Amino acid sequence: MIDAHALESSVQRLAAFSVEGRGGNPAGVVICDELPVSEAMQQVATMVGFSETVFAAPSEEGYRVRFFAPSAEIPFCGHATIALGAALAKAGITKPVDLELNDGSAVVQGTEDADGLSASLWSAPTRHQPAQPELLNRALELFSMTPTDLDDRYPPAIIEAGARHLLLCLRDRSQLASMNYEMESGAVLMREWHLTTISLVQQETDSRFHSRNAFAVGGVYEDPATWAAAAALAAYLSERGHPVDGIEVQQGYDMGIPCVLYARAPTKVGRRAEVRGAVRMMK
Repeated sequence: MIDAHALESSVQRLAAFSVEGRGGNPAGVVICDELPVSEAMQQVATMVGFSETVFAAPSEEGYRVRFFAPSAEIPFCGHATIALGAALAKAGITKPVDLELNDGSAVVQGTEDADGLSASLWSAPTRHQPAQPELLNRALELFSMTPTDLDDRYPPAIIEAGARHLLLCLRDRSQLASMNYEMESGAVLMREWHLTTISLVQQETDSRFHSRNAFAVGGVYEDPATWAAAAALAAYLSERGHPVDGIEVQQGYDMGIPCVLYARAPTKVGRRAEVRGAVRMMK
């Protein structure tokens, strides 16, 4: 059995969706010849302490991967997979790589060039539907908002690209900056409606959106970079006739962890969206 403390020394620490060498959502990455036992991976993830650590080992199809939060295994993590793609590129693997998950698959491609490390990840099939009135009313109450605070060009919706998010588009950037909610109530609402995050966004230009993602159900006030929400947002906008298929999502700025995600909508309804971003090595 591989000793967890010995394994911890092989952890690479990277921040996905970084901005000019700063910020980014941190993740641990372990690439090994074969996956350790679950107990060892869980211990390493706990020692690393990031929201997620990804473990990867070569398989017949590409790489077998598993994801662990400090307290439990999770089925998938977008920013950790972006970090894995960058780590593979650093090791010389820059072609698209098929990943075998506990349930399903994914494709990641890393790049290393003069600008540094980056990676692209393709989402699960995308879809969206209008937000139910009861859910919308409770969400507005949670954030102390009213319907007049919403941008009526983009109706509230459940958006999905492998995870469910409630999308609320706001009129004003200052309102996004002042986001405030009670975590326990937010967690209850998210569990009841099977939401991963509540995604608040505000449009600056056709191609640039600002975002904050409440993540109370995960025990975190907000997520600094939410890969799946960016993918789902790009698809939602495209299906509503948005004039550009590629968007820049700025997230984490209001919490002091700047992140930028570049999302490209799928070419057909229900297909996969692409999200890419820069990755920096952490000390």
